[in-house]
Amino acid sequence: MVIGVVKDFNFQSLHEKVKPLSLRRGDFDAFNKITLRLQSPDLKRSVQEIATIWNEIAPQRPFLYSFLDQAFNRQYQKDQRFGQIFSIFGALTIIIACLGLFGLVTYSIEKRMKEIGIRRILGASVPNVIGLLSQDFILLILIAIVIATPATWYAMHSWLNTFAYTVDIHWWIFLVAGISAMSIAISTIGILAFRAARINPVRALRSE
Repeated sequence: MVIGVVKDFNFQSLHEKVKPLSLRRGDFDAFNKITLRLQSPDLKRSVQEIATIWNEIAPQRPFLYSFLDQAFNRQYQKDQRFGQIFSIFGALTIIIACLGLFGLVTYSIEKRMKEIGIRRILGASVPNVIGLLSQDFILLILIAIVIATPATWYAMHSWLNTFAYTVDIHWWIFLVAGISAMSIAISTIGILAFRAARINPVRALRSE
């Protein structure tokens, strides 16, 4: 006798597709597991009480238990570990990139101090100098974003393909990432360029 039919009863991780499953009622003496729903806020005390009852009923068998939510979480430990490692290396990459950009911009400004001084003497404004020093780096950053976007999409798509059920990769994710990267880069370049543009032109010429 069929009591009920349930559609897509997912009893495995999302890495695997839903497979057919049948649940049948067995004899009371044949069971080896009991599933309990605990609503008590004190789980430790509840487990101790259950263990006491178990030892009274079946003292010859050890009381072994596990939590369903922890069992589900264990199925995604590898993905969670991957996410943590990816976050750490992502943060380190951003820091190293900012330090590298800082050093590169500083070196470029020092090499062009005489040019900056001459332009300032000829009437170039601070925004003009900032734009002059920033345009080459901004172009390189735009090229890097264009190259990194499809590579990142491919990496995300390959990882999501390990799941039987996936989410869509929205375009705005890459837009936000690109804007964030550009904002960090422009801030770094802008601060250094502003400091260079504010230097006394005579001092800039003497530095050569």
